[in-house]
Amino acid sequence: MSNIRFEALKTAWGHEPVQVKPTGCRASVLFAEKVFTREKMKEYIASNVLEQLFDLMDNEKTLTRDIANSVAIGMKKWAMEQGATHYTHWFQPLTGGTAEKHDAFLDFGDDGAPMEKFSGSVLYQQEPDASSFPSGGLRNTFEARGYSAWDPSSPAFVIGDRLCIPTIFVAFTGEALDYKTPLLRSITAVNKAAVAVANYFDKNVKRVYSYLGWEQEYFLVDEALFAARPDLVMTGRTLIGHYSSKSQQLDDHYFGIIPERVLEFMKELEIEAQRLGIPVKTRHNEVAPNQFELAPIYEECNLGSDHNQLVMSLMEQVARRHHFRVLLHEKPFGGVNGSGKHCNWSLGTNTGVNLLAPGKNPYQNLEFVTFLVNVLMAVQRHNGLLKASIISATNAHRLGANEAPPAIISVFLGSQLTEALNEIENADLDKGIIINAKKEMKLGVGTIPEILLDNTDRNRTSPFAFTGNRFEFRAVGSSANCAAAMLALNAAVAEQLNDFRAEVDAMIANGEAKERALFKVIKKCLNACRAIRFDGNGYSDEWKVEAKKRGLDCETSAPKMIDSYLSDASVKMFGATNVLSKAELLSRCEVKWENYSMKLQIESRVLGDLVINHVLPAAKRYQTMLLENVLHVKQVFPEAEVASLNEQDYIIIRRIEDHASAIIAGVEQMNKLRAKANHIDNQRERAITFHDEVVPLMEDIRKHVDDLEMVVDDELWTLPKYREMLFIH
Repeated sequence: MSNIRFEALKTAWGHEPVQVKPTGCRASVLFAEKVFTREKMKEYIASNVLEQLFDLMDNEKTLTRDIANSVAIGMKKWAMEQGATHYTHWFQPLTGGTAEKHDAFLDFGDDGAPMEKFSGSVLYQQEPDASSFPSGGLRNTFEARGYSAWDPSSPAFVIGDRLCIPTIFVAFTGEALDYKTPLLRSITAVNKAAVAVANYFDKNVKRVYSYLGWEQEYFLVDEALFAARPDLVMTGRTLIGHYSSKSQQLDDHYFGIIPERVLEFMKELEIEAQRLGIPVKTRHNEVAPNQFELAPIYEECNLGSDHNQLVMSLMEQVARRHHFRVLLHEKPFGGVNGSGKHCNWSLGTNTGVNLLAPGKNPYQNLEFVTFLVNVLMAVQRHNGLLKASIISATNAHRLGANEAPPAIISVFLGSQLTEALNEIENADLDKGIIINAKKEMKLGVGTIPEILLDNTDRNRTSPFAFTGNRFEFRAVGSSANCAAAMLALNAAVAEQLNDFRAEVDAMIANGEAKERALFKVIKKCLNACRAIRFDGNGYSDEWKVEAKKRGLDCETSAPKMIDSYLSDASVKMFGATNVLSKAELLSRCEVKWENYSMKLQIESRVLGDLVINHVLPAAKRYQTMLLENVLHVKQVFPEAEVASLNEQDYIIIRRIEDHASAIIAGVEQMNKLRAKANHIDNQRERAITFHDEVVPLMEDIRKHVDDLEMVVDDELWTLPKYREMLFIH
């Protein structure tokens, strides 16, 4: 055991669980102790200011400098009591991660004496420059002005020695350079549109909230084995590696006993998350070996998105303390399930009603059906856009791989709900609508059936499934920022609700009764969204054919999927809802295309390095050993016996030579095609070239390398293997 692989294995197998010290507090006591919550604000902020602050937080009013100054005084005092010495505007650039620049509270008074200072102007807005973040052409490097501005709807928190203030990040022109800005716009848009429709049923509805419940899947790998795999270090996934003889076939890892080392990691992660006000609730083993899941209680969409970003950062920090590395890549290991981030989405009112939960009687179900059908229509109209919102170079490895939703957006409803909608669609309105004092409703010759909660099985092949009282957007990737998918969904639903209301109001203005107008438009929508409703097997080849017939977006090329952001329908929808301008959409496409190309460029370079500096030397060394053995056999045994004695060696020598030759030729061609792609100025065309020409070569090279792994002497192979990385000791 002299090579780096065996040294890494010895280190990995020697790790003992890092025991997490008990906090002495229940979760309910620990919860949000590092967050500047409303309760803490009452203690640190003057009551007259507090009333104004809560008003702007609840009703989206404008923050004034006077309020900011008063809040800053209290926030600084609280933060310093938590041990903070610095502050930072915490924002979410288009890299997909989070960003922060730390400034000390240290300043000097008029007399030159040192002091701690934190003003309202600093809380309210900063100019972090941040010119190196991708902007998709919204600003050049020499046009470096970028502003971060406080988002009062997401509370400030303390991590370590720094006060973190959630902010938006915009250009000098006000155009969004981040994920939070358009997400907040989409939340405003869907609130306004949904309130107007909800008022058909209850005039007391003044606000509608979009809710998010994310389920974060991830892999853990021992840090020593991680460090011995350059591909994991540089790209987050294994570019080569033969599948293990045993992996997930027996389903013995799924929901199994959590390994002790992992459980200690989970304990500390939960404690740190709870201190930051993240309501983590569920933990369990996932399907693949070394794969796990974390899920919280549902929260308002903006806060839930922030908390998911924060959790991903926490996971990486805590994992290192336990000698692990977290892999958030959607497909870190070939041949086993990848990781997703299911985003459960719903709408709720200030009156406590979940608009996507069936009611207690048929009349109440009319409101439920109204919002359900509008979501179906939004997904029907923008299925290509929703797919574009979740596609990336990393998620492309997972979608459609018989382990995750296909690269076709459809909606699963279940048989009972489908039957209920069919009855409504086929009802004869000319036979009248009868509503009695008990709020029961008869429609034509039938009735709106009772709709039960959670009455259908889940369809794991559906990318967008109704699961009883919410929709589960299952196609989102594990490393993604939830906001990308949520802002597209919120905006699409807002547009559809606005169109629905306009059509209903027009009928009412022409003398139609409200209920009859609602049913007419609902029936029309049900007919229009038939194509998006599919309860079958999304993995089947038959569905791909059927989906194309239905006119759904069936594009499989990741760079071309991104085009949907710039379709006429998308540009119109985002503009009408004031979520993203045409310029902002163009910039996001440019960023997505560039990011796709950069990731493939890095992966192809790392792959070339691995095969030239690790794989081929090991293969040639073993081939040389076999050749020397052949020569020695010839010297010892008579000529007549040599052929039979060396037959197996000859086969292996030839196999190594064939694979090595194919790898060398493949790498040379891959380098040429990469250089060709790199010289293409148009970001879209460059990304397409990487997808169409470089990726197939990378896959072919991998096949040869993985075959060599099963041929070359185990002691000569320098890279940790799947059977070693996928089973925590």
